[in-house]
Amino acid sequence: MTDRVGIAFIWLDHGRGLEAPQQQSAGAAGVDLVAALDPAEALLLPPGGRALVPTGMAIALPPGYEGQVRPRSGLAARHGVTVLNSPGTIDADYRGELKVILVNLGEAPFEIRRGDRIAQLVVAPVSAVRFDLRETLDATDRGMGGFGSTGR
Repeated sequence: MTDRVGIAFIWLDHGRGLEAPQQQSAGAAGVDLVAALDPAEALLLPPGGRALVPTGMAIALPPGYEGQVRPRSGLAARHGVTVLNSPGTIDADYRGELKVILVNLGEAPFEIRRGDRIAQLVVAPVSAVRFDLRETLDATDRGMGGFGSTGR
């Protein structure tokens, strides 16, 4: 196994008591994010509806990394519930609460309760970039072809 990237995190008041994120198997790419809702209430996501769901936690990613908030395949396959801005990006300098924009593309209302696994977080390296203005770009076989130009 490779070295693990350390991610500092804190629980916000409404997240206390939830399970800390962890990889569920040795080969898992991400960790599950859970809903930090009031235990006495459920969030009902109607078909076509969307909601910003709190996780009750804030993280400190190391410089050179980003967090990618992605859908959970089981929610998408079984219920049509997915992350609206997938993947959502968490920048290394963001210190606010992680929240997940869920959308219900299914045909039935979907209920979310405290502790439900709602998305996954994948931590990945990113490159610092700069843009250099040029008069022309180098030629490639593909050229300006896009949006299906390379076939099915």
